[in-house]
Amino acid sequence: MPENNFDEHTARTYEDKWPELFDPAVVDPAVDFLAGLAGPGGAALELGIGTGRIALPLSRRGVRVHGIELSPAMAAEMDGKPGAEHVGVIIGDFATTKVGHDFTLAYLVRNTITNLTTQDEQVECFRTVADQLGPGGSFVIEVYIPELRRLPPGQTVHPFTVTPAHLGFEEYDVASQTAVSHHYWVVDGRLETRSTPHRYVWPSELDLMARIAGMTLRERWSGWNREPYTGDSRSHISVWRKTS
Repeated sequence: MPENNFDEHTARTYEDKWPELFDPAVVDPAVDFLAGLAGPGGAALELGIGTGRIALPLSRRGVRVHGIELSPAMAAEMDGKPGAEHVGVIIGDFATTKVGHDFTLAYLVRNTITNLTTQDEQVECFRTVADQLGPGGSFVIEVYIPELRRLPPGQTVHPFTVTPAHLGFEEYDVASQTAVSHHYWVVDGRLETRSTPHRYVWPSELDLMARIAGMTLRERWSGWNREPYTGDSRSHISVWRKTS
């Protein structure tokens, strides 16, 4: 079972610390993209549903959304929001937990695949998803490209967020293909810190995991508005289709 890094305090302050993630300019393109893949009256499974940032507006688009969430505190935050009664949530590890429906779509957003900190867990996630997709169903992952090219020789730490209220640093261990994300916030004049472990993963490695699970790559973009994916892209949105 992966470690639950989202306690009650983290869940309660999540939207305050990442307000940019809840901007309609960020949410709406993602919902449009996912709703198009789910299809009219389709059913979608979100892995790591969190506080419902994507699930709730997707549900309002007529998609039947179910979620898996490791953190009871994050799921409780969503429960208090309008429309949450239309979204089913199971508490569990999304690498192995099955909801038991034939979904047209499964998706993982905002780097959540890296919360599975071993390759075995990530491979198992693809297999579990494939078992829950109907024929021709799609699996979508949004995840960052490891910033190893931006590391000066001999250094292992890369700053990914630098603002007056929030500093974020990724500390890479290339031998184990893992990273620790370090966050520092200034909240009401006080310093809050948070560090979480991750396993970074390359697009080609994800493609191989998909093939093992019986899925093939359908499309890959650098953003929800289908911006082209290039060698300079810092993240990608990939769509794999179940082939049988």
